[in-house]
Amino acid sequence: TSMCSRLIEKDLVPGHDCLDIGTGSGILMIAAALLGATALYGIDTDPCAVDIAGTNIRNNNIPDPQVSLECRTLDRTPIRPFNIIAANIIAQVIVAITGDIEKRMNNETVAILSGIIKDRLAEVLDALATHHLRVIEQLMTDEWVALAVKKMPED
Repeated sequence: TSMCSRLIEKDLVPGHDCLDIGTGSGILMIAAALLGATALYGIDTDPCAVDIAGTNIRNNNIPDPQVSLECRTLDRTPIRPFNIIAANIIAQVIVAITGDIEKRMNNETVAILSGIIKDRLAEVLDALATHHLRVIEQLMTDEWVALAVKKMPED
């Protein structure tokens, strides 16, 4: 989470919107709001996580009109580009949803992927390449990896 937050801090421009996939406690949405994101979209498959994220967002005085929280999967989220996409989830899930992440990116979008154990990094990199995504930054702490990725330029 700390590596993901560092990458959000580096890549988020005030006024951006942010999609947080697997929002959990909502900490990344809160970080994005504090950095100036004006629209926050959080999804999680666990209704308890969505409730907790909502409580944490309210407790941090993030205005309701900025926030959309849904209990849903990424494939059931509207297909439109976001400025920042964060997914702090396990590598296997990142691999499975890489195509759905790519569908919500344009050439300016930065997707921040973390929760990747070093032993699973090759699988994530293969999935990224398959979906024409490239790593622009990689952070590593102990056994954990976080990646910032963008679409590959079209020829």
